Amino acid sequence: MERRWKVLIVTSTAAFMALLDVTIVNIAFPDIRVSFRGDSLVGLSWILNGYSVVFAAALVPAGRLADRFGRKRMFLAGVLVFLVASAVCGLAPSVGVLVAARVMQALGGAVLMPTSLALILPEFPLEKRAMATALWTATGAVAAATGPSLGGLLVDWYGWRSVFFVNLLIGLPALIPASRLLRENRDEQAAGWPDLAGAVLLLVGVGALALAIVEGQGWGWTSLRVLGAFVVAVIALAVFVWRSAGHPTPVVDLSMFRVRSFAVASAGTFVFGIGFFGLLLCNVLFLTTAWHYSIVHAGTALTPGPVAAAIMAPVSGRLSDRFGQRLVAVPGNLLFGAGSLLLLLNTTAHPHYWTAFFPATTLGGLGVGLSLPAFGSAAVAELPRTRFATGAGIVTCFRQLGAVLGIAALVAIIGTPTLGDPAAAFHRAWSLVAVSGLVAALISIALGRVRARHVEVAPRTAVAESAASRAR
Repeated sequence: MERRWKVLIVTSTAAFMALLDVTIVNIAFPDIRVSFRGDSLVGLSWILNGYSVVFAAALVPAGRLADRFGRKRMFLAGVLVFLVASAVCGLAPSVGVLVAARVMQALGGAVLMPTSLALILPEFPLEKRAMATALWTATGAVAAATGPSLGGLLVDWYGWRSVFFVNLLIGLPALIPASRLLRENRDEQAAGWPDLAGAVLLLVGVGALALAIVEGQGWGWTSLRVLGAFVVAVIALAVFVWRSAGHPTPVVDLSMFRVRSFAVASAGTFVFGIGFFGLLLCNVLFLTTAWHYSIVHAGTALTPGPVAAAIMAPVSGRLSDRFGQRLVAVPGNLLFGAGSLLLLLNTTAHPHYWTAFFPATTLGGLGVGLSLPAFGSAAVAELPRTRFATGAGIVTCFRQLGAVLGIAALVAIIGTPTLGDPAAAFHRAWSLVAVSGLVAALISIALGRVRARHVEVAPRTAVAESAASRAR
């Protein structure tokens, strides 16, 4: 096997592990509650929310540090931290220890995610980078969709602790060969540390925004805590943008957003993330509450979606390399929305899996396999090599914020399904997902023609030149 494919497998495996943890723990949560009956639901909820908030907040600073100090070094550190934290989660004697270990997991995941893509791209020629990015992105989509089914099997087999120990079985086979296989690369032109104050502002801003969205339903959208978190987010992010505009080594080079493909792909990923992650939770809840499937049965029923996405991802990469990401992302997002529209039109409170659910979830999976890889490859195609990890971190951060918002919106929309028509609340949720697919498709039109290129000059100059060369 060629070296570049080995690098892709090793780094994508680590990314799969990190994103699997975003959804797999949700299925284990009821079993965790049984183990810690004396603890409040608010405290237990931070087992889930702590990971989501810290993961979203740390992605961009982690990517920038990797660009500066070495992607291989940061990748290995991220995987190691994630694995150690997973072991601590599995052995946790109390909720406090479990929450702290989940925060450490999130930090490790935030480091390894952007660095994994940044290590892959230099291994592939320009004409194959969309394919490589598509395969890497597909691992994330499949991981998120596989979480409920795999989690259900593990919890049924050996309890909630097994969903953390499984990370050791996934991550160790990736960590061991990575140390000798991966090549170190970094931004050789950079001097000194990235803006540490800016990194703190970004962490606070994104963390406060994620916190407000995550806790909005529970605390109340008009409560002082939620409003205060929104205010902190706005102020911190505004000061961060102001500081980044004038700092010689900013955490985020704002001129990156002058590259149309990067800016549009980031926006599209955010909107798509709202629908995609909302749909994952929506379908699990629908099968287990409206159709009364067991967790294991529901996980099996959801499998066609991620399988379709995995099959379609290489096709997305080949088509993007040949025809451009726009011609892949637009129909992909429309297919994703159409899958939810079929669920809206054909499902009732009476189970009809093969005629109603199976075709819809398969169609939606095909859309995911086309659109998400196309956004991922478009986002980094025209960035300079010195910004691969930062760019990947920003796009993943947008996707994670979309996930947090989508899940919060889903919980608010579904509420408590009525006994008379338990499917009605889910129909409203599928409407939201269908709209997100349509909006993402409209955003995709603005991608234009994306041209992958080698850009080796100073970051600010490189991005500005790339933006200028694309002026219409």
